[in-house]
Amino acid sequence: MKDMSTTAPSLEEMNLIKKFLDDTTLFLGPDPEIMQNHDLMPRTEDENAAIAKVSDTHIVAKIRDRLQSGCDEGFEMVEQMGAAPGAKWGDVITGVYSASGDLAIASAGGVLIFSALVHHPIKFIIKNWMNDPTVGVKEGDGFIHNDSRYGNVHNTDQSMILPIFHDGKLLCWVASTVHEGENGAIEPGGMPSMAESPSDEGLKMSPFKVVENYQIKRDILTFLQNSVREPKLQYEDMKVKLFACLRIKQRIEETLNSDGPEALVSTLRLTMEDVRAEVKRRISEWPDMTVRSYIIQDSTLRENCVVKINCKLTKTGDRLIFDFRGSSPEFTNRATNTIVAGLKGMLAQVFLCYVWPDLPRGQAAFAPIEVITDPHSIVNCSYDAPNSQSLMSIFTGFTAGQHAVAKFLYSCPEKFTKVHAPTFNMINTFIWGGVSQHGETLGNLCADLNGMGAGATSDRDGEHALAPIFATMADIGEQELNEEEVPFLQLVSKKMTRDAIAPGKFRGGQGYSMMVATKDSEQWGFMTTAEGAKIPPLQGLFGGYACGTYPLCKVKDVDVYDVLMNQPEKFRHSIEEIMNEQPFDNAKYSTHHMGMGFEISKRGELFMISQGAGAGYGDLLERDPVNVVKDIEEGLMSAEVAARLYKVVFDPETLAIDFEATEQARAEERKARIARSVPYAEFIKDWNQPKPPAHLPYFGCWGDDIDTLYMGAPDITRRADEPRPNYMMHPKDVRIAELEARLTAAGVAGDEKQ
Repeated sequence: MKDMSTTAPSLEEMNLIKKFLDDTTLFLGPDPEIMQNHDLMPRTEDENAAIAKVSDTHIVAKIRDRLQSGCDEGFEMVEQMGAAPGAKWGDVITGVYSASGDLAIASAGGVLIFSALVHHPIKFIIKNWMNDPTVGVKEGDGFIHNDSRYGNVHNTDQSMILPIFHDGKLLCWVASTVHEGENGAIEPGGMPSMAESPSDEGLKMSPFKVVENYQIKRDILTFLQNSVREPKLQYEDMKVKLFACLRIKQRIEETLNSDGPEALVSTLRLTMEDVRAEVKRRISEWPDMTVRSYIIQDSTLRENCVVKINCKLTKTGDRLIFDFRGSSPEFTNRATNTIVAGLKGMLAQVFLCYVWPDLPRGQAAFAPIEVITDPHSIVNCSYDAPNSQSLMSIFTGFTAGQHAVAKFLYSCPEKFTKVHAPTFNMINTFIWGGVSQHGETLGNLCADLNGMGAGATSDRDGEHALAPIFATMADIGEQELNEEEVPFLQLVSKKMTRDAIAPGKFRGGQGYSMMVATKDSEQWGFMTTAEGAKIPPLQGLFGGYACGTYPLCKVKDVDVYDVLMNQPEKFRHSIEEIMNEQPFDNAKYSTHHMGMGFEISKRGELFMISQGAGAGYGDLLERDPVNVVKDIEEGLMSAEVAARLYKVVFDPETLAIDFEATEQARAEERKARIARSVPYAEFIKDWNQPKPPAHLPYFGCWGDDIDTLYMGAPDITRRADEPRPNYMMHPKDVRIAELEARLTAAGVAGDEKQ
């Protein structure tokens, strides 16, 4: 036998070793090489040959428009035929991907965050299954996927992915992704805030084959149906996504028949490269500078705390760099973390929806933009950390980015959109589950989260309950249709919430109130998942204010259906009136933060929340008094709040404005501002502290020191580049400790004589 201790292995021996390791891989986990890269893959030889043969801009434009129409057609199919609430209200996207897996063209409507995410699982398939003799990729195959660690937002989103062949050669891929909701997690509805590990988050599907010969494999389907609370939903939407992909495939085949495969391949590649080049050109016209911003999360959905999302945006030449170093460490046993791909997907939304909406929807729009994070941070968590509530961190990361980008746009002589204050960013809605009035086990969520208030712009107020930050052309659903399937009513639905405002020269668009009560089931419950009950999750722009804070309100020990039948005059149609007047005798009224875990409800108990307002733009004292009074007339603001904030003087009965008195009041307020102010150097002496206060559970960097991350207390820190576990106590254990301390203080606990 050859002595390997003194002789270097030969090339043949090295190849044998590599083959042995490749053939005996224990587990194909998420691939960091794939997951950390959001840029386009290099041109292939086939792409070079196709471009050399077909590059006429008119042909490329014609084919791109046809493919765009095909994607839009697939989107409409899913939206009209899908069973999940997410499908019905537009939390969907379809797209065409290059043979290398890059998204070239996506549907105009839908969740554009997927534009920077679904290429990851396709690249995993290419790398691992293409040549695997036990899997392979051939015509008629289809792959399913939902695990965000392999490329997605969170595990409620399921993708169907099909390869497209021509004459036996892989030309491209098509995919359809839907927010399905229910996925068998520890709590119904697919987004468990109670999850303390990835094992609590339900189905975690790495990309695997579920379709052969364009037919769903019944054995795999049965396994998936057996893994969730809604087997009917799982089957129906798998079929819908498959047939949407087949419709796009049909449009691609029409292109192949009319123009040939080279024209298709060239169009996909040139579309991406042209968009990428145009993004770099537009960035180069921005001023070279750095903008700093941050957004605070006020809970982990299990406990209240202060969690920092830190953002520094730097532009140099044609480079744009988002630097999120200094953000909170990941929470080892809380679900509000996100993988970095999810953060990139939301930042892509900033540009595709709010900055350059004219660009073709695809991966290339964000490809040249750089993102820096700390390892094992809340915006770049490890694969061992739960992330089912990643929306909490990617939405606040989105807002930090949107806030910073707006300041660059303000300085640009040529603008493709108006300068825009941040849109409201939390999913203020009810997630529900249990046994319906029809005896079916269900779990999903209301579409009300799509009514996020839009931020104000440089020349007008924000739109009320316009659209979610993660989707275009989304819908808030029809509650009456929903009530045919679920055993609860929205007793107040889509009513604008008075004084839930973000004031400014131009105010943010407002959100609406939602009051729900179970009616026809004894096994039904609700949960809520959102930030912003203690600290607003937004920042205003150029003097505008953030939105208010929005708690969850409950009324227990009441049956409002009995009240409506027997004493309807006692029912109130706003949270403000119910909580202040407390009209129901002997009921219990309470307020809570917006991180309520799943809670079984009794018939007629009220759960009440508000959708949030977008941020304000500009100084309050510059708002047109006429617009202030208009807001009062429309019920958006109370007269008292309007007068206090905007310093507008008007007759309380007629609302007639005294313009001269208003100018005087505003002049006096400006003088009062100056009187209250101190020089910056003096302000800093009192404002800046060396560490976070001891009573504040604070997570993230403090001040400009991004190398030190605090972990809940001034004396608990970690180096940003040296990850450490960041465990949170179970809230029940915290409560037990509090009660034991009270007993000890009373001389009860620990006394052997007791």
